[in-house]
Amino acid sequence: MSSSFVNARLADGSLVGIDVDDGRISSIAAASADGSGEGDADGSDEGEGGSRIDLEGWLVLPAMAEPHAHLDKALTADRVPNPSGDLDGAIQAWIAHASRGEFGHDDTVSRSAQAMEQLIFNGVTAVRTHVNVGAGIGAAKVLAVREAADRFAGLLDVQIVALTHSPMTRSEGAENRRALDAAVEAGVDLVGGCPHLDERPAELIAHALAVATDAGLGLDLHVDEMLDPSVLTLRELAHQVLTTGFAHGVAASHCVTLGMQTPEVQAQVASKVAEAGISVFPLPQTNLFLQGRNHPTATPRGLTAIRALQDAGAVVAAGADNVQDPFNLVGRSDPLETAALLVMAAHQTPETAFAMVSTDVRTALGLSPAALNVGDVADFVAIDAPTIRGAIADAPASRRVIHRGVVIAESTQTRRLHVP
Repeated sequence: MSSSFVNARLADGSLVGIDVDDGRISSIAAASADGSGEGDADGSDEGEGGSRIDLEGWLVLPAMAEPHAHLDKALTADRVPNPSGDLDGAIQAWIAHASRGEFGHDDTVSRSAQAMEQLIFNGVTAVRTHVNVGAGIGAAKVLAVREAADRFAGLLDVQIVALTHSPMTRSEGAENRRALDAAVEAGVDLVGGCPHLDERPAELIAHALAVATDAGLGLDLHVDEMLDPSVLTLRELAHQVLTTGFAHGVAASHCVTLGMQTPEVQAQVASKVAEAGISVFPLPQTNLFLQGRNHPTATPRGLTAIRALQDAGAVVAAGADNVQDPFNLVGRSDPLETAALLVMAAHQTPETAFAMVSTDVRTALGLSPAALNVGDVADFVAIDAPTIRGAIADAPASRRVIHRGVVIAESTQTRRLHVP
């Protein structure tokens, strides 16, 4: 299957034609008079089993990706109030409602599917979602989210992380450990958990690494989602990954307390994180909402030490985390919203911020590159914006989403000014 995308405008302003064969970019060439690439033989609307799509001069960028979602919780903000507004309040509110059986299988499938659909319309072609696994629910939510993901086969690449309940260690964690085993059997893609919430964080990390090793899976842990500088589980994670020689991908999400350390400690830990090959996911939307409520003066932003990690050579990609649930009351399932917060709250350039929600995410998720280079997977988004900065600033709804060379979603924004 081949296709040609004409009148595509790259970030440098050049107009090109993009040819795709078997889901990968086969050529990118300066536009000819009709807007197609110079390599496009005749500019015809139909080739042998192919098609010609006019992108009308819209800005073409690599498709975006979401490295950290909670699709089993998405879109429940009106049903699960969080009066305190902080992380503990969100956890307790969710446990209280879930324990009453308010989120059954069909409800979870429906909400997860709705959130996935919104991601696609916004230009996301890959998502990694954490799904609750633990006593009382086993792997039920994993099966529900997998069912939702099956609806979007060929449209959205979905990775599922088994997010284990706490505790996971000692005798009190036995049922949660059994639930993790059930989730692995059900077919998750990665092992997760929250070591900083366990009485024995190093033991939890060791167990997660052992389970992931036996199953041949990657690891993605919630790490240090708090502002207490005395907690630095990230350093222990890097140490164990290095000493065990863990052979699969590792990610650490949040890593808030690293941002509370001195520059010297940040640099030291960041160096070990990079050496261990751990990708780090700052999550500005949810952490800005949840963190810092007890710091009325010089309120921390709840972000990790992004610059130190980047300087050390670690892969740093950003996500939205929760969307319209008790952990984050807002959110549009749009990585451009995350990119805007990276510019404003993390002092990243627009170009770097966009990379952190697109190409850097794919690197961290172990996916094939989709950076608009010949040979890359043909995942890109055409957006009616003048520049990367303009796209992040305005987040226009007019977008066309291409996954493996096929247009999978289109949105058009209509505005009308009525002048008397």
